[in-house]
Amino acid sequence: MNLETLRLYCDIVRFQSFSRGASANDVSQSAASQAIQQIENDVGALLIDRTRRPFTVTPEGQRFYEACRALVQGYEKAKAEIARTQQGPLNGTVRVATIYSVGLHDMSRHTQRFVSLYPQAKVRLDYLHPHKVVQAVMNDEADLGIISYPKASRSLAVVPLRSEPMVFVSHLSHRLARRKVVPLEDLRGEPFVAFDPDLTIRKAIDRALKQHNVKVNVVMEFDNIETIKQALAIGSGVSILPRPAILTEVHARVLAAVPLELPELVRPVGIIHRGNKRLTPTVARFLEMLRQAGDGQGG
Repeated sequence: MNLETLRLYCDIVRFQSFSRGASANDVSQSAASQAIQQIENDVGALLIDRTRRPFTVTPEGQRFYEACRALVQGYEKAKAEIARTQQGPLNGTVRVATIYSVGLHDMSRHTQRFVSLYPQAKVRLDYLHPHKVVQAVMNDEADLGIISYPKASRSLAVVPLRSEPMVFVSHLSHRLARRKVVPLEDLRGEPFVAFDPDLTIRKAIDRALKQHNVKVNVVMEFDNIETIKQALAIGSGVSILPRPAILTEVHARVLAAVPLELPELVRPVGIIHRGNKRLTPTVARFLEMLRQAGDGQGG
């Protein structure tokens, strides 16, 4: 058992998915499954109950996850500290390309904290469409990219951040707005404000609706969450959105958000960077800070 295997286990538990955890570590799903089975053999306990769909983490598996996460974080922190002492004060610019829904809600505070800790460093943020985030990283126009549904490849490495629960979102006056939980079946026939068909999040939502034999009435399609929220605020329909992206509107009582009776429907968010490029100490430290923040939010 090595650190890479422990990191793989943490990512599988974090994403609640063997396929996503395997992709984040650039291994096959079969190899990931074998690795988890080997870990279970080594510790002598069942960590992940695969007889359920989606799988569940056993109490032993949760304790092992917390311990592994602490080990991985400790290693990354120690590595960053050594790099920092060898390189002297952190300086230079971290170029970050991020999708709007993550960038607008998270990145400002992370950037301010990083610059306050390292006054000689700078962070440049670009808010882009998901496809353009990947292009920016591949073209070396950005050191890091933050996107949903990240996919690792030979050229791209993925660092998982968190899994965001998807919730039912509507105007406050909607008939379902005061529910404690909304089954997907209750969305049948509802006017639905959707993402553009080519976006991965739209495909994930459509797949969940189809699996439950639910057909909604798509009345609008947009390529970003901000525009969808504006349409919902004027009562144009309902939607399914990541919960962190609508907290501001919920607190301001502009929109209502209700958990779905489908906890496994989540939006995975991760950081991508070129796998064949060595990160500068400044970029590596910013990456570590983002990952620690993602762990702290759970998911």
